[in-house]
Parts: sequence; C-alpha cells; structure tokens
Amino acid sequence: MAASQLTASSVSVSARNLVSFEGLKPSAVKFASFGVLKPGGLSQRSFQGLVVQAATVVAPKYTSIKPLGDRVLVKIKTVEEKTGGGILLPSSAQSKPQGGEVVAVGEGKSIGSKTLDITVKTGAKVVYSKYAGTEVEFNGESHLILKEDDIVGILETEDIKDLKPLNDRVFIKVAEAEEKTAGGLLLTEASKEKPSIGSVIAVGPGPVDEEGNTKPLSISPGNTVLYSKYAGNDFKGSDGSNYIALRASDVMAVLS
Repeated sequence: MAASQLTASSVSVSARNLVSFEGLKPSAVKFASFGVLKPGGLSQRSFQGLVVQAATVVAPKYTSIKPLGDRVLVKIKTVEEKTGGGILLPSSAQSKPQGGEVVAVGEGKSIGSKTLDITVKTGAKVVYSKYAGTEVEFNGESHLILKEDDIVGILETEDIKDLKPLNDRVFIKVAEAEEKTAGGLLLTEASKEKPSIGSVIAVGPGPVDEEGNTKPLSISPGNTVLYSKYAGNDFKGSDGSNYIALRASDVMAVLS
C-alpha cells in the first residue's frame, strides 16, 4: 500500500500576535521536511514556514541599549567549550551559562512615591536565575535583559562558593547524600535521595517593603536548614561541593 508523502520546504509560525519593535528582529530556526505519513494520517499539505524564536537581534544601526525601570542588561558569559582537562565538549554537553557582566542598568524600581536605585552596578559579575529574562544579540554578543529581582547574587571571584546573595536570597552548601540506609545497606548513586538539608553560607540583605525599607532575614550564616526540594538554582563548586541559592520563603525550618 502506498504511503502519502508530506513535504515542508518552508514551515513557519506567524508572529502576528508578537510585539514588534523597530530595529529588533527575531532570529529563526527552520525545520526540514516531515518525511512520510501513513494513509489515514494527516492529509497531504504544505505550510508556509515554521520558525522558532531564539534571541532577539538588534540591528547594527543601534549603538546602545538602555534598560528601563528595575531592569538590568547583562552580557552573558561565554559557554565553556572544554572541560577543565582540556576535552572538547559537544554543544549538547555545554551547560547554559547562568552568569555574566552587568553592562547597563535602569533608573530603579518605583514603590509608591519612592524610586529605589538598583543595587547592582555596571561592571559587576552576577549570577541569575536559569530561566529569567529575554536574550538579545547585540554587537555580535549575547546579552540578557532581566529584572534586578531575577539576579541571584554577585560573584566577585571565579568560585561559586563566594557568591554574595541579593535581596531575599539565601546561599546554602548542600549536605552530602547519605551513603547507607538506616539498616546499613550501601546505596548506589541512582538510589541516593537528593538532600534538602544544608548549611547557610550567606544571606541577602532582605526584601524591601512597600515603604522602601529593607526587612532583614531571620536566617543567619551558619544555620543548618531544611528547604523545599525543588526550589532554587543549583551550582557545583570548584571543590566538587554542591550549592543552592533560593529565596528565604523556600526555607522551611532551622535545624539544631
């Protein structure tokens, strides 16, 4: 029995409902043909081009980007193409960066009649939430426009253990996973449960209330805490230790 052939030389999704700005154009990824369909499947038809939006590209005629409000423009750190031992990494194995350098900041956040200045300054090396912001290609380099609240902390060295958390963030060194069960059985790596207990390394100054005042956190460095298992952003230190940065509201209890 013959099969129906479906071809798609140009497949695209309309951007009619997307907001457009002069000088900004989305880069596109085009998909090849769909291959062969069996009888009884979709009827033979063609589409006018399926496009997946990636980073927004700023036209060369624009020479600067000025973030507004409490937004920050960060130049994304280049993805590592080699391991520490010099082995080349395929693109699928390269971890997406979660850090970069602040290159521009907005005028600040408005709370009532007050405007609070942005606490991060240009030139600062920052770590941000993994899925935050909008990626922009500007001057041939990848940038991210995100809100200040999406910045996890400032990193003054190359080691994540020195992260200085911002706002209501708490930075925790994760406890080692248990090697044995209560009955003394050795656990394999696959059966070890991810710990949700750790020691607080550093805390942010605290959240800002509606009057613009900072409220200090009740958690202190040195506390051993129990936190929500699926919260925050995970990091691996240069010493092999695991760390997590999360909001104070995701810390459920202090252990003693």
